[in-house]
Order: sequence, then C-alpha cells, then structure tokens
Amino acid sequence: MEQRAGKRLQSVIEGRQSMATMDAQQVHGISREQIEDFLYYEAALLDEWRLDTWLELLTEDASYYVPSTDVPDGDHKTTLFLVADDAVRIRSRVKQLMGKSAHAETPRSRTRRMISNVRIRGRAGETIQVTANFVVYRMRYELMDTYVGRYEYTLVQRGGTLKIQERRAILDLESLRPHGKVSIIL
Repeated sequence: MEQRAGKRLQSVIEGRQSMATMDAQQVHGISREQIEDFLYYEAALLDEWRLDTWLELLTEDASYYVPSTDVPDGDHKTTLFLVADDAVRIRSRVKQLMGKSAHAETPRSRTRRMISNVRIRGRAGETIQVTANFVVYRMRYELMDTYVGRYEYTLVQRGGTLKIQERRAILDLESLRPHGKVSIIL
C-alpha cells in the first residue's frame, strides 16, 4: 500500500515537473524566454516613445483594447471601452501622440513599465496566446500615476518573427481616479 502511494506521489511530481519544463522551455518551437524578450523590447520602445518602431511590431490587422475598469472582461462590440482601436486607429493615435495635437501628452510623459509573470497560454498554428502582468508608472509635472493590470496578447509568428495581432491592457484599478484618463499607450 505504501509502495503504491509512493508511486502515485512520484507520478504526480514527475507530471508537474514535466509541465513546468515544457512551459519553461518551449511551446511549439518558441520559448517563454523569447516571448519575454519580445515583451521587454516592446516595453522599452513604449517607454522611449519610439512609437513608429513600436508600430512595426504590429500585424496589418492589429487591434489594441483597454476595457473599462468596471467591466474588465467586456466585449468591445457591446461594452464601452477606454480604448478600442483597430490598425487604422492605432496608427492615428501614434501620429497624434508624436505630434503637437495631443495636449495631454505635450510635453510627453515619462513612463517606466514592469512586465512579469509571462505565460504562454496556448497555441494554434501561427497564433500564440500570452498573458503577462504589468505596472506602468507615468510621471508628468512632478506627479506619478500608477497603472496596474495584465496584458493579454495574441501574437503571431510570421517569417520567424513575432508580431502583435491583438493587445489588451486590462486594468486592475477600480476606477481611473486619480488619473482620470489614459493618454499613453498602456
């Protein structure tokens, strides 16, 4: 009896180690480390306001969503979102932020992003589902706003490179106070 219980325990341990090893190494040819490096690179581009280069990380049909804080799991087609941009609107947003017409970002805010708990959630063909936690600090006029939440990405692997097809920044905040707005790309 003790021997069977010991074998079951060993089987459970080996199963957990196998899952952890798979997650830590690769899911269908791409490693979590490669995904993390990609997300860190994206964060650096956004923090450095290299938005034109950031656009190159997006697919032609990319979308960017920031749900409202009261319905974080809502659908952008039926729920009011803080940001619900398709590829055309993303490019327009970047053009506005880089120009002089974005009064909320003239002069530009300084930001610093922290990305953690990156997980590959699934893969189907060239599509990879990824989640990560984030903290974005926004500094402007001697004030600091903190945005906390999680990213949900749909990445695609094309020609050996990763591209962002969908990017959701889901805030954990109960409201936007004291921020009042989202004028940066989270």
